Amino acid sequence: MGLGVFGSVLVLTLLFKHLVSQQPNTDEFFVSEFLRKMGVTNSSQGYNFSSSVCSWQGVFCDANKEHVVDLVLPGMGLSGPIPDNTIGKLSRLQNLDLSCNRITGLPSDFWSLTSLKRLNLSSNQISGALTSNIGNFGLLQDFDLSSNNFSEEIPEALSSLVSLQVLKLDHNRFDQSIPSGILKCQSLVSIDLSSNQLNGTLPDGFGVAFPKLRALNLAGNYIYGRGSDFSGLKSIVSLNISGNSFQGSLMGVLLEKVEVMDLCRNQFQGHIPQVQFNSDYNWSHLIYLDLSENQLSGEVFQNLSESLNLKHLNLAHNRFSSQKFPQIEMLPGLEYLNLSNTSLFGHIPDEISQLSNLSALVLSMNHLDGKIPSLGNKHLQVLDLSHNNLSGTVPQSVLNKILWMEKYNFSYNNLTLCASGIKPDILQTAFIGIENDCPIAANPTLFKRRATGHKGMKLALVLSLSMICLLAGLLLLAFGCRRRTKKWEVKQTSYKEEQNISGPFSFQTDSTTWVADVKQATSVPVVIFEKPLLNITFADLLSATSNFDRGTLLAEGKFGPVYRGFLPGGIHVAVKVLVVGSTLTDEEAARELEFLGRIKHPNLVLLTGYCLAGDQRIAIYDYMENGNLQNLLYDLPLGVLHSTDDWSTDTWEEPDNNGIQNAGSEGLLTTWSFRHKIALGTARALAFLHHGCSPPIIHRAVKASSVYLDYDLEPRLSDFGLAKIFGSGLDEEIARGSPGYDPPEFTQPDFDTPTTKSDVYCFGVVLFELLTGKKPVEDDYHDDKEETLVSWVRGLVRKNQTSRAIDPKIRDTGPDEQMEEALKIGYLCTADLPFKRPTMQQIVGLLKDIEPATTS
Repeated sequence: MGLGVFGSVLVLTLLFKHLVSQQPNTDEFFVSEFLRKMGVTNSSQGYNFSSSVCSWQGVFCDANKEHVVDLVLPGMGLSGPIPDNTIGKLSRLQNLDLSCNRITGLPSDFWSLTSLKRLNLSSNQISGALTSNIGNFGLLQDFDLSSNNFSEEIPEALSSLVSLQVLKLDHNRFDQSIPSGILKCQSLVSIDLSSNQLNGTLPDGFGVAFPKLRALNLAGNYIYGRGSDFSGLKSIVSLNISGNSFQGSLMGVLLEKVEVMDLCRNQFQGHIPQVQFNSDYNWSHLIYLDLSENQLSGEVFQNLSESLNLKHLNLAHNRFSSQKFPQIEMLPGLEYLNLSNTSLFGHIPDEISQLSNLSALVLSMNHLDGKIPSLGNKHLQVLDLSHNNLSGTVPQSVLNKILWMEKYNFSYNNLTLCASGIKPDILQTAFIGIENDCPIAANPTLFKRRATGHKGMKLALVLSLSMICLLAGLLLLAFGCRRRTKKWEVKQTSYKEEQNISGPFSFQTDSTTWVADVKQATSVPVVIFEKPLLNITFADLLSATSNFDRGTLLAEGKFGPVYRGFLPGGIHVAVKVLVVGSTLTDEEAARELEFLGRIKHPNLVLLTGYCLAGDQRIAIYDYMENGNLQNLLYDLPLGVLHSTDDWSTDTWEEPDNNGIQNAGSEGLLTTWSFRHKIALGTARALAFLHHGCSPPIIHRAVKASSVYLDYDLEPRLSDFGLAKIFGSGLDEEIARGSPGYDPPEFTQPDFDTPTTKSDVYCFGVVLFELLTGKKPVEDDYHDDKEETLVSWVRGLVRKNQTSRAIDPKIRDTGPDEQMEEALKIGYLCTADLPFKRPTMQQIVGLLKDIEPATTS
């Protein structure tokens, strides 16, 4: 019996020998617990947990095989939050790579990994704020949190990472400005903060803080500043600041060693030739240059011979002067060339075929004429010659290439081609308006009598020929009708040709008469910011709105009517006539409107352009297909014209209920998640106006009628900044007169002017409307007919009865506690004293913390 007991003990000892070695406080135990809790089993990934931890895949130990120093587990299918008391206990860990998994959160002890030198958590699903605890990683050299859902500000504690060389925080939702603490990280070689929601300016001294920096990517944010902000980056090789609001000259951005420079979609100005011959800049380093969608003027480079290594050149959509095609053949290595909308005229030079590596050629929206070159570029994959004045036949050599191309477009030229081998769907997309000149004559060989021919064969040939002729005739007829229809449309919409264009012009609505005191409609320009070469005039506005006919009238407000129209080029717009007299000069008004046109945010209605017609200031906006929140929330019929003293109750929606019919108040507006989306989008727009613009923009008229839904049902705030167009003396008139939205301070005798905190109050009212479904005044508040929406909801919050306020339409579409929490945010916004109200940045954070599961 004693031997049996001894044997049992021995067996148990052998069986659990490995488990004994995995006692708590050992690295092997922490790693095994981490893998097990994150979904990795003994066999699922080929692990053998009975062997030493140092032999496991992705686990590397120190020389003594005691401590894990590297844990490299990318793409292992790890899922969920990292649990406490696992990898956060690996005290000697230097390299942690958990990228490309489905990790959703970090443990509280994660910040104790003070030995980390490389941290890669990219391409996971981690959300929430990045805490100041990152300051614990004082030895960190590579820091990659890209492609997650981190939000709020980048912490100032970044200043503690003095050894940092690589910083990647791109593709998250970080907002506010770049922290000044980053200036302490002077060992940085690469910074990528692209595709976030960062705003404000760069920290003072940014350009000189990083003597070793070689790559900087700030693309896709809302940062503003000037090119000179980067002038101190002496080691920079790759610079991408596209999709921001930088402006001024290019001089500060042309850095000595830069090879890749992407400045597209900013507001840079000036003449390129002024920097072309800058003696301090060596153009031979450039490999990639994108200056598209800026406001550059003058001429395109006249001498590109110094840029011998240039492979990618994009100058599209600027404001260049009319000029002939530049000497592009001087760039033998060019692979991508985009000169769309750069005012080119004349012929496309045959020498362009000498660019043997060229894969993309985009020359659309110019004034090029003559014939298309043979284009012997064997690697050509993209070719866009649309919207020019090219003539002649499309070369057969070019037609042969399109079978292998990725993209091509020859539309809207004076070209001809033989379309016998081209599919009809391609003709209707890539050859619009081009004449088909295929010969109809039959091939004589079809009529040669075969030695064994039969009468049946002859009859078949005759029938086939007849069908071919009939089809060819129908095709020609279709193209002829298409061309005639197009010509009729152009003539029909050309107010300049058909109508008497002498002024002044007078227009009447139900509530006002307004006059455009101009002598010739064709002499008054209309500025379209994104398409400055369209050459649109007031005559085109007359045509677009059917002479400002009442049938195109969308709304009437305190400061004038709003019309719907289609400008040349198919631009669908809402035209707001600001009929109240402005105290600004034409130059001052134009400057203010140009400034507002540069204010861009996904949740703002874009100011497309403007026109100064006599004393009238006309603002042109993107058309919002799905109307405004006021109509949708209170089930008002679409297309109903409102006449009101409230200047912002404009209803830009189509009478046929297009778009919103399937998703309006009978659909998405009856869900909490969609109303939350509207609230958050509106808050983000206001936060950008208050904190992302310099100087800050006070909206002055935030209300349900100024929140619109675009084609994709994204919320967009309208009418920002218009108060400044009227100049001085109208602040009080503009700010007042919105029952239910006026903050308490507006009634005070010492009231001066609206502030950001008065915008916050108005947003709080809109938030109450979204949650209760009730109007700001004159609604049924159950308790007191004299109450307003604000006083009613605030009373319920104080009594802890917030659930009574929730709109029955959304009550069962989400957790009540989320909606009640949102009501409390509205309570904070509508505090009587302005200083007690939160900022819009804080409100965005509070709303993001209440995130319904279906909200993206």
